[in-house]
Amino acid sequence: MSDNPLQQLRALGQSPWFDYIRRELITSGELARLIESSALGGITSNPSIFEEAITRHHDYDAAIAARLREPVTAEQLYHALVVEDVSLAAAAFLPLYRQTAAADGYVSLEVSPHLAHDSTATLQQARQLWHEIDAPNLMIKVPATQAGLPAIRQLIAEGINVNVTLLFGLERYRAVLDAFTAGLEQRQQQGLPLTGVASVASFFISRIDTLIDPRLDRLAASEPEATQWRGESAIALARLAYRHYQQWRNSPRWQRLAAAGAQPQRLLWASTSAKDPAYADTKYVEALIGPETVNTLPPATLAAYRDHGQPAVRIDQDEPPAQALVAALTRLGIDLEQVAEQLEQEGVLKFVEAHDRLLAALAARCGG
Repeated sequence: MSDNPLQQLRALGQSPWFDYIRRELITSGELARLIESSALGGITSNPSIFEEAITRHHDYDAAIAARLREPVTAEQLYHALVVEDVSLAAAAFLPLYRQTAAADGYVSLEVSPHLAHDSTATLQQARQLWHEIDAPNLMIKVPATQAGLPAIRQLIAEGINVNVTLLFGLERYRAVLDAFTAGLEQRQQQGLPLTGVASVASFFISRIDTLIDPRLDRLAASEPEATQWRGESAIALARLAYRHYQQWRNSPRWQRLAAAGAQPQRLLWASTSAKDPAYADTKYVEALIGPETVNTLPPATLAAYRDHGQPAVRIDQDEPPAQALVAALTRLGIDLEQVAEQLEQEGVLKFVEAHDRLLAALAARCGG
């Protein structure tokens, strides 16, 4: 077995993806080297990543200058830049996609965060991006909002790969998995093939602890037990989500679809960088290694894990027991579904703000 911890993850059934995209990463050949040396199985993007890439680096100057030779709006310029980046990345991952028979090699692009609560507009933009980029290893990112659920179901029914993003709670995860399954069933009823339709459900991890830990700290004076749960909430919820995935995987409903060639919607661990400096920089990677999962790592976490990761399947470990932690949080007055709702709202807002900052910067380049 390789001594590269990232390559060992793949041997344990988990696919490491890169939570970052930038023009120079692709054109310099660095992405190809990472695919080869670090067993990267895919790449994800979001408005915050594109804002950082386009506004803080000079990689895009030539492409922007070329576009500005003709009248162009900031929105058109943004669209052109991100579509080109994602198309280039998809081409880089296409050999892996083919080698793994569509199990891996995906590149994710998000619909506008302004559409998070509009099912119809989400569908329209998702279809447009899917047909414009025209790559079988593209995934369209759709937020797991209430409005996102019917869009997810319909896109899967149409054979469009979906990365469901901004998942923070168990109830919504169950609804997402049901939407995915229903989409495949609809497709099957229409006599369409199920093979090659891929999806992941992106469960955001560290943001959960970032919200809950301060509440536990405030409770510690009157409830000493609160301190023992610090830094444990996110991992516990992820493990419970994985248990639900396993139950669904073994259900007769899924088995009928699998027999027709369907591939399961894997859980993807997102937001896996440790925000609290008191925690190990690989905390959320180590704890959630397990078969049929994806972990998308930002650059610093990817480098840290490659340097000192200790790969082993740990997702089925239960210290402390996940159900006990959920019960304890409930006793302490922490409503996990309310936490999930707050984090979803904040997550959409953060992406809207990043998207709008980027458009403002591009508008300045366009001269207005």
